[in-house]
Amino acid sequence: MLTPLMLTLALLAPPPQDAWLRRGLDAVRDLGVIGAVAEVRDGARLLSARTGTADRATRRPVPRRPQIRIASGTKAFTATVLRQLCGEGKLSLDDSASRWLPRLDARITVRHLLQHTSGLPDYFRDPAAWPQLRAAAGFLARRLRTHRPSELVALALKHPPLFPPGTRWSYSNTNDILAGMLIEKITGQTWAQQVRQRAIHGPHAHAYRRYPDAPGPTDVTEVNPSMGGAAGAIITSATDLNRFQQALNSGRLLRPAQLLAMRTTVETDAEAQSVWPGAVRARAPSPASWRSLAGTPVWPDDHMTQLDVKCRLPHA
Repeated sequence: MLTPLMLTLALLAPPPQDAWLRRGLDAVRDLGVIGAVAEVRDGARLLSARTGTADRATRRPVPRRPQIRIASGTKAFTATVLRQLCGEGKLSLDDSASRWLPRLDARITVRHLLQHTSGLPDYFRDPAAWPQLRAAAGFLARRLRTHRPSELVALALKHPPLFPPGTRWSYSNTNDILAGMLIEKITGQTWAQQVRQRAIHGPHAHAYRRYPDAPGPTDVTEVNPSMGGAAGAIITSATDLNRFQQALNSGRLLRPAQLLAMRTTVETDAEAQSVWPGAVRARAPSPASWRSLAGTPVWPDDHMTQLDVKCRLPHA
């Protein structure tokens, strides 16, 4: 039974520290998202929140720390391994990628792949090759198909370069697939094996996508992630993703020279700035001021990072 004193204390109590995070997630849910989870870590302080359902069939809530597909967050892991190999002297950022991948223009360097200035088209921009991205029927028919990295690169190389290497910036998943292929050529192991060994040592929520040919959200949880490969195949949790970002930005994964190079920024294009407002060329920040954005895309090097609410695209 509540006494007047207990009721008064309850009314005077400050709101939970994570109240703003829960409100934000609820706003995302109200836009039509089935479920969402967020985690914010500031030193020893950890805030987490969840909203919506993990499975439309059972209506069970989103797990507190679910395993999730991080899509382009994968790029951070791939780029980190490639930079570690640079730090170990296995290759240089200015090496021609054609040394290991002879089908490429000899002018394209490892640096160009990491900074998205290679000029190579994105293999996803060939709509005829990706019916699973346009319609629920296409997804259900092709969701378990395996896509070899060489197949994805071949899709991109069917089209002419967008510009000469190093002269402009254009976001292209092809760059990251090639980075993964470089890792395999140099180490003899797949990019995934190397990431597992070098950077990664529960319950999950279902994923849904809205297609124009389906009356409601389509369950896209069961899918072969090889179409993302080194550009987008990793499954992890918000907690582990934050742990990786902390290790990366604190210098535990990269040597000082590679970490400094990662934080050198390049100018993006109008398309990137329309999708990620603030993703423009900016003054390189001090090492202490880099912190990651939660969710996808969340990148340092070959991905977005945040500095006082301004996104940057670091390059090699």
